[in-house]
Amino acid sequence: MISNGSVFKLGFFSSVNSTNHYLGIWYNNISAFTVVWVANRQKPLNDSSGLLTISEDGNLVVLNGQKEILWSSSYFSLKAILAFLFFLFCFHMNVNNFVANSSAQLSDLGKLVLKENTIGTILWESFKNPSDTCLPETGNYPSDPSIGSFSFGISCQSLTQAFIWKDGRPYFRFGPRNGQGFIGIPAVTLFHDKFSVVQNQEGTTYLTSSFLFHSSHVVLTTQGNIEFRLWDIEKEDWEVMWKAMVSVCDIYGTCGAFGSCNSMSSPICSCLEGFEPKNTEEWNRQNWASGCVRRTLLQCGRLNTSGEAGKMDGFLKLNMMKVPDFVEFVEWPATQEDDCRQQCLQNCSCIAYAFDSGIGCMTWTRTLIDTQKVSYGSGVDLYIRVAHSELDTNGDMRKIVTITVIIGTIFISMFTYLLWRWIAKRKARRKKEKEMLMFNREAHEKFPSEDMLGDNLNQVKVQELPLFNFVKLASATNNFHESNKLGQGGFGPVYRGKLSDVQEIAIKRLSKTSRQGLEEFMNEVVVISKLQHRNLVRLLGCCVEVEERMLIYEYMPNKSLDAFLFDSHKEILLDWRKRFNNIEGIGKGLLYLHRDSRLRIIHRDLKASNILLDKNLNPKISDFGMARIFRSNEDQANTNRVVGTYGRKNSSFYHDEQSMSLLGHAWKLWKANNIVALINPMISEPCYEMEILRCIHVGLLCVQEFAKDRPTASTVISMLKSEIVDLPRPKKPAFAERQIGLDIEFSEVSQRKCSVNNVTITMIEGR
Repeated sequence: MISNGSVFKLGFFSSVNSTNHYLGIWYNNISAFTVVWVANRQKPLNDSSGLLTISEDGNLVVLNGQKEILWSSSYFSLKAILAFLFFLFCFHMNVNNFVANSSAQLSDLGKLVLKENTIGTILWESFKNPSDTCLPETGNYPSDPSIGSFSFGISCQSLTQAFIWKDGRPYFRFGPRNGQGFIGIPAVTLFHDKFSVVQNQEGTTYLTSSFLFHSSHVVLTTQGNIEFRLWDIEKEDWEVMWKAMVSVCDIYGTCGAFGSCNSMSSPICSCLEGFEPKNTEEWNRQNWASGCVRRTLLQCGRLNTSGEAGKMDGFLKLNMMKVPDFVEFVEWPATQEDDCRQQCLQNCSCIAYAFDSGIGCMTWTRTLIDTQKVSYGSGVDLYIRVAHSELDTNGDMRKIVTITVIIGTIFISMFTYLLWRWIAKRKARRKKEKEMLMFNREAHEKFPSEDMLGDNLNQVKVQELPLFNFVKLASATNNFHESNKLGQGGFGPVYRGKLSDVQEIAIKRLSKTSRQGLEEFMNEVVVISKLQHRNLVRLLGCCVEVEERMLIYEYMPNKSLDAFLFDSHKEILLDWRKRFNNIEGIGKGLLYLHRDSRLRIIHRDLKASNILLDKNLNPKISDFGMARIFRSNEDQANTNRVVGTYGRKNSSFYHDEQSMSLLGHAWKLWKANNIVALINPMISEPCYEMEILRCIHVGLLCVQEFAKDRPTASTVISMLKSEIVDLPRPKKPAFAERQIGLDIEFSEVSQRKCSVNNVTITMIEGR
């Protein structure tokens, strides 16, 4: 059985080097055979005579050649049973003569569902009977599919924690959960907030994950680890993106009772403050199973005859810890850490406490087990109760002095080494600073009236931008040979080059006859020297030797977007999914420029030829020569001149002199309720039509005449993702009725016609 979208397949398979056969579900369109669910794990077939069928009572069953039942979906949820009985009651059916009317279906999520056909009640589903794999939207968590030693589940005693058990005993522990993630799991800093704990109406508690998507899954391995795996198309193999357990310290109770584990230390185990090894000989042999014992009795635990009455117990603080097991959530009115401290101090049974804003006060009254030091992640401060005599401030001072001496020795050694390196590199650095000084001075001398440029140079340390040697760049491009020329722009020619380390680069060389010049060159250096975003082309460095001015970028093998859109042979390579990916990527790049980057930037020359495509046809915004930087206190500014590119590319499908622009044509179709006619037949598919129409709708909202009516970049992205469901109706766009002449020089003689005061304001909101 194959799912409707051909994503998953249901059938019988045999395990490696075995004659056993199993009923399972696996990926249908992935080359590596990967089983995600198995039915008869405990009762395999011994031959290939297996049969999956629906029995007379409506259950799915697996039969062998002798018609013996090896597996059955005989589990019915309480909800399904009540719904079915209600149906029988309402229609007065004779239960004794009733034959169940059910069917089975495999979804593209990898879920096998058994339904009652009359009223559509789900009687059984594979997601609620998991094996070793968690698929997208399952809500649960094989070379040999049989049940192994490890299992995964949730413990909701006092506070929610997740466990991996080995033969019924704890083997690894997540937790406790504080509303955002699991405390003290250093390896999941990328994923710890992607888990949610849910309790349904039936009282079942389960774990869901929001970072799963198609061609990915979470698996409990035969070694007892949980791994997040993603399918790598190029390698044609599963890539492990994350593991729950990364060190010995992650194994439950590695250091025994009252011990603490730190994978960055040697040895990894140590006793908690105020404790000592229970068996010193075993401890020295790095056998920590016996754990630690308290050195000095607490004030609460000793007879009050020792003369130390009144000397209260105290707490020693351990930073960034995965808290011990057997945690107890106390509903004290503790809104601050100090409240928790006082309540624990007044309770003789309380031997440790911790405070987390997402949980509140956590206390421990039993053995402290599975405590771990984490170097990063969601650790909290743990406070251990100790006798007053353990609070040795002089001992702390000795530790501080010792550490200071060690650090001082290391510092002197490092200083000597760094000084030697500094002297060796001094000459090269002076040369670089001299070149950049000349470069900056030349820019200021040429443009003394542009105070914006000077401000920009102060905002960005251009001196940190790598400088490339002209001879090296000439060698990389075969002396700027014509065969390496990628294109020609207003700035000058762009060449493809290859450095000695086989890194491919693109070199933009300022032409002496350029229609632009040093101002645009400087502007581009300033704007993108510190910008980093996956949808912005990356500037690798520049060359400012003698009269040469060059910018060095990462190489984009697929050139620019216009090379695909306006080429009848290449446009077929851009199906709708790739086009939408470009739309969304460009939007995210603009959002970064308008709102999230350290400099607030408006591009002002965004067009298809300035959108470069990487090897996977992902978009990257380029060419920031016309970009405008805003000061931190600016919200808007008037442009001094109309900038950008004038041309007829997007309207060149009209040949008569009185034809409208593409925008005017789109508005005409919108008003006529015929916007579907705007869709290119090559990308028009029924399943994408609503998404395409939504993009056209958002596009019309972005070109409305008045700036206040246009959505911001962040709103546009929310609209594209359908996070904003109801879109406002667009108003008449600017220049919708402007007609396009045939003269290619039209823009230069008619700038005054096209410039309207209320639509040439550049807004920092990116409208």
